[in-house]
Amino acid sequence: MNSIKTQGSVTGEFLLSEGPGRISREQILVARGDALPAGQLLGTTGTGEYAPYNNAATDGSEVVTAILYGPLAASDEPRAAVGIVRLAEVAAQLLAGLDAAARTDLAAHYVIVR
Repeated sequence: MNSIKTQGSVTGEFLLSEGPGRISREQILVARGDALPAGQLLGTTGTGEYAPYNNAATDGSEVVTAILYGPLAASDEPRAAVGIVRLAEVAAQLLAGLDAAARTDLAAHYVIVR
């Protein structure tokens, strides 16, 4: 019996380039919730926590302010993570939640989508 397995996105796989040192990265706090893949677009909610980008939301998560660097497990508590927040070049096909509005939001942070 054959079993085919599919590997999800791995940490930082979406990054084509970033600024020198760690200028592109920040320590962030992601709101409790479902598991998230590396490359998930995030917005900052009114609580200061990051949440998955949702263009239809009204809590701040409708504006992309970061890209999740590594995958996160589901949790009932906020989770520490690393986000790409500025000065980077990323692969569009490896981003979760990308749309035209998100591209514009990312460009404002000097994150270029290829």
